[in-house]
Amino acid sequence: MNQLIHFLKLAFRNILKSRRRTFVTLMAVGFGFASIALFQGYIHSIYEGLRASAIHGSGIGHLTLYAKGWEAHGKSDPEAYMITGEDIEKITRLARQNTHVTLVSPRLSISGLVSNGKTSTIFIASGVIPDHEKKIKGEFYDYQPINGKPLDSADEASVEMADGLAGQLELFAGQDGVVMGATLSGQMNAMDIHINGTYNTGIADTNDKFIKVPFSFAQSFYDTKKADSIVLLLDHWQNTDLVREQLSYTLSSSNLSVEFKTWKELSLFYKSVRNMFDMIFLFIFTIVFIIVIMSTTNTMGMAVIERTREIGTLRALGLKRRGISFLFAAEGGLLGLGGCLFGLCLHTLVWAVIRYTEPSYTPPGNSSPVPLTVDFLPQSLAVLILFMTGLALLSAILPARRAARQNVVQSLTHV
Repeated sequence: MNQLIHFLKLAFRNILKSRRRTFVTLMAVGFGFASIALFQGYIHSIYEGLRASAIHGSGIGHLTLYAKGWEAHGKSDPEAYMITGEDIEKITRLARQNTHVTLVSPRLSISGLVSNGKTSTIFIASGVIPDHEKKIKGEFYDYQPINGKPLDSADEASVEMADGLAGQLELFAGQDGVVMGATLSGQMNAMDIHINGTYNTGIADTNDKFIKVPFSFAQSFYDTKKADSIVLLLDHWQNTDLVREQLSYTLSSSNLSVEFKTWKELSLFYKSVRNMFDMIFLFIFTIVFIIVIMSTTNTMGMAVIERTREIGTLRALGLKRRGISFLFAAEGGLLGLGGCLFGLCLHTLVWAVIRYTEPSYTPPGNSSPVPLTVDFLPQSLAVLILFMTGLALLSAILPARRAARQNVVQSLTHV
């Protein structure tokens, strides 16, 4: 132990001999560390936000149940592949017996034309149970402010309309309109709607088409007692696969033929954005990886050349080749550790500035700005410090081995 401390003290003193080169190496490692850590914190916040947005913001919940065959044939023959009213009750009762399930909510999507009495345009509506909507949305319920009033369980004709669609039709909260479309049996149907409120979907492509209607209204519009899906809300997103497996067994044992879709499978946007950021992170990490190796190897290589006589003296005094290798490797590790500590300070400073200033930006496809956040991840920072310190140590091994193989006599006479 004493010998190890002695080697580390000697390595630290050697680092201080060439302060300019040491400073450059520390800057390279530090800025590389800060870049990786900040971007890792940023994409972590992006992943958290995307997951919450997919589960709660878009209202798809953690698990969605469909009748068997809905994905393959539901669009061509929707009535034959919907969940019947009797099965809705069964699934609801069985799902609620699972301790991880907190909410079971049937859904029915409808589409057709919506009119203000003068002009008409297409719409897509999601039939939801108003009392369940707030629970599914969670904190996102307040992030999507409604101009007017939300859906009312007591008023079947009350709807929430996306403000882009409302703007096209020049409709406002408190006004009435008409929706028209075909029932499941092919008969034309028209129903009055009362616009309780308008809201921004947050996505430009859907803000001019979407309407939220009560589940009972959607059933009346299609003249059915069925649902096309059932949304399950769980106590934690990490239990999604577990609950899926448990309910698959439970429902199949009760002769209920259903198919499950997790929030990951339904949220294509989440998967595509995550894949993109994973590739960007890999690209940045590779660049920093190369910089750290090149900087440390160059510093140690120059040190070997400049300290040839010193190495010969140490060898003449009885220090073995293994000791020389360990000394230079320790110097590389200390350079890496020092750079990481500098990078940690830089990362913390930038993180604090971002947290204090609360900047925002508007991502592609969004109609409203979102905050720029960087998560502080202590465990990830600790792992990154260990990894980059070890990387610097390993990158110093090649120069260290070259120093250890030098001839003692030639080293002492080196000029």
